[in-house]
Amino acid sequence: MTGVAEVSVEPVPLHRLESLLTPERVERLETYVAAARELLEGRVVWNVNSTARGGGVAEMLRTLVAYAAGTGVDIRWLVVGGDPEFFAVTKRIHNRLHGVAGDAGRLDAAARATYDATLARQREEVVARVQPGDVVLLHDPQTAGLARALRERGALVVWRCHVGLDEHNEWTREAWGFLRELVEPAQACVFSREAFAPDWVDRRWLRVIPPSLDPFSPKNADLRAEEVEALVHREGLVVEGALLPTDGRVVLQVSRWDRLKDMGGVLAAFGEHIRELPADVHLVLAGPATDGIADDPGAAEVLADCRDLWQALPPRARDRSHLVCVPMDDLDDNARVVNALQRWSTVVVQKSLAEGFGLTVTEPMWKGTPVVASAVGGIRDQVEDGVSGVLLADPRDGAALVAALADLLADADRCREMGGAAHLRVRDHYLADRHLIQYAELFAQLAGEV
Repeated sequence: MTGVAEVSVEPVPLHRLESLLTPERVERLETYVAAARELLEGRVVWNVNSTARGGGVAEMLRTLVAYAAGTGVDIRWLVVGGDPEFFAVTKRIHNRLHGVAGDAGRLDAAARATYDATLARQREEVVARVQPGDVVLLHDPQTAGLARALRERGALVVWRCHVGLDEHNEWTREAWGFLRELVEPAQACVFSREAFAPDWVDRRWLRVIPPSLDPFSPKNADLRAEEVEALVHREGLVVEGALLPTDGRVVLQVSRWDRLKDMGGVLAAFGEHIRELPADVHLVLAGPATDGIADDPGAAEVLADCRDLWQALPPRARDRSHLVCVPMDDLDDNARVVNALQRWSTVVVQKSLAEGFGLTVTEPMWKGTPVVASAVGGIRDQVEDGVSGVLLADPRDGAALVAALADLLADADRCREMGGAAHLRVRDHYLADRHLIQYAELFAQLAGEV
């Protein structure tokens, strides 16, 4: 898709969350909802990003837009598309905001021309939909170039960055140098961690708002045991390896096929240290079908590399490792399969080299599945090391990953206790009531400045 499209999302009543919240949280949410409805009367809240399919941003938007619409707020979601050249540039920015080069390309005048030309084709249509006084949330680098025109239109503009790195380096500085003049017209910036923000962001208008999880979405809703088995053992999911096991235990990583998620590193560690794990343990690496995500041009290459690595494993490791691609043609079905995989697994891994916020950490935590994850980015906030999960100090240390897995797999009681603590951690910190309240506070502050 190269134009502008509106994503239709059915409203969801907020009272659905009430069974999970304390009376005090319910009362606080109701107070903020009433104030937000009054503040936003006659205004539209627009969310603008680059895809409605695949990845945590699209999942988060689908949830938040549905709940906000359920309160009576007029909230809408636009997707601005682009051609492969545009997404090659934005993927380069994405990688460099995470502190790595990604590809060999540059963020130079040619890259800026490609970026600007794409948004120039979409700017007029986006601006024409927005009225003065509307609130616009622009998500990630793909949409930053719309901020100036929307401010000139009279909108209240917030740029929401979902990625970043705590310690800045030459690559992050290059990416922020590219983005600075695009982002600065926005009145406020939102990050998942304060450390992600460059020093030129006005701290008076910097907000830290971590994402949240919807317990009732197809990705997280309760499933019966027979549903889990049917979804996990569906034909056609495995692209390398034998059919998924019907007994034994499973270590799972679910991620996009992105080098920063280090699926290959998980597979290599499993192969190299397989003798240190119990003989009944299998590894499953699951990601989306690579033809289903428009804004991630490197996914097919990463999957191909993982398949080559699987082929090169010794037979013992090949027999106990499986690469899975979950179809993207039906998003609810995709979510149910991922849900089933996370419930079916004994331990979930997230060996990211960098991570803005790991929804694939929060999801299994909600399901009571213990998590072993890299101590990077937002994961540091999500997981209390040794209590609600295990954090790996060095995300590139495959031996440490396997050692942590071996310790957990040897202690069923610890697994159960850690899973229970993980569920409570999500309930207390990462549900939509907190998320919506933080945005309501920001919108009230923005409107007060007009």
